[in-house]
Amino acid sequence: MTWQLQEAEQQFSEVVRRAHLEGPLVVTRNGEEVAVVVGIQEYHRLKGAAPDLKSYLLEDPAWDDDIEFPRDRSLPREIDF
Repeated sequence: MTWQLQEAEQQFSEVVRRAHLEGPLVVTRNGEEVAVVVGIQEYHRLKGAAPDLKSYLLEDPAWDDDIEFPRDRSLPREIDF
């Protein structure tokens, strides 16, 4: 369903109720789609579950076992004091 912005502002409670019951509602301004109102359940579904920082940092990175990190094995240069 589509709502004009001015009408959506005047009947905001109804817009929220319908978004909750019927699904996403498109809001237009001057005939152009500018926003979508969705119920909280739909929002959470679309957003997905984001891991918290601690969980993200504790996860084991997916390194391939054959990756090597080469090091320069040469001795350090001599420095005159």
